[in-house]
Amino acid sequence: MIFIRYENWRSYIRYYPVTCLLVLANVIMFIVLTFNGGSTDLQTLVDYGAMVDLSPFKEESWRYVAAMFLHNGFSHLFFNAFALVVFAPPLERLLGWWRYTLLYLAGGVLANVLSMLLSTPSPTGGGTVSVGASGAIYAVYGAFLYIALLQRAIMDEGSRKTLYGLLVMGVIMSFAIPYVNWVAHIGGLVAGFFIYGLIIRIFKKSRRQER
Repeated sequence: MIFIRYENWRSYIRYYPVTCLLVLANVIMFIVLTFNGGSTDLQTLVDYGAMVDLSPFKEESWRYVAAMFLHNGFSHLFFNAFALVVFAPPLERLLGWWRYTLLYLAGGVLANVLSMLLSTPSPTGGGTVSVGASGAIYAVYGAFLYIALLQRAIMDEGSRKTLYGLLVMGVIMSFAIPYVNWVAHIGGLVAGFFIYGLIIRIFKKSRRQER
């Protein structure tokens, strides 16, 4: 089972440095928000990079990256950090640190862009504020879905069943829980699936060229 973590904390940091840095970045930004207005304060979130589906905010491209490292409350941070710590490490080992970083960031940005493109205006005229690492995390899930479906030898049966159960539950919760950015979740899942496929093809091609 690839999703069970057996490492002690020292081995974990050595084997999964990018995952550790991502979690640390999320925690640091949560602390920064806490001491500068609070992580649940909408104006504070907007000031530090939350996405807003209104002009001029939605035209500010830096927000599509910054929003991945902001969280609305401790529970939001906890569940996303837990998902990163438990489920992301096998992908970092498989892809290597820079390909894994590319997939995580590109998948998260694409998920955020899609969520803004497909957002519907509020009837009251106010904008919707969106933050969180969920789009990038679902991109990681999308990469695992590619592996489960098309590279079955890499993933054992128990891990495939765990992944399918996780995805079914995640999709249901994305629609069942109010104020969840389901477009970012589904967009991240699809983006991660195709980005992973692209990365492994480019990597294989570059290896043949080196020979």
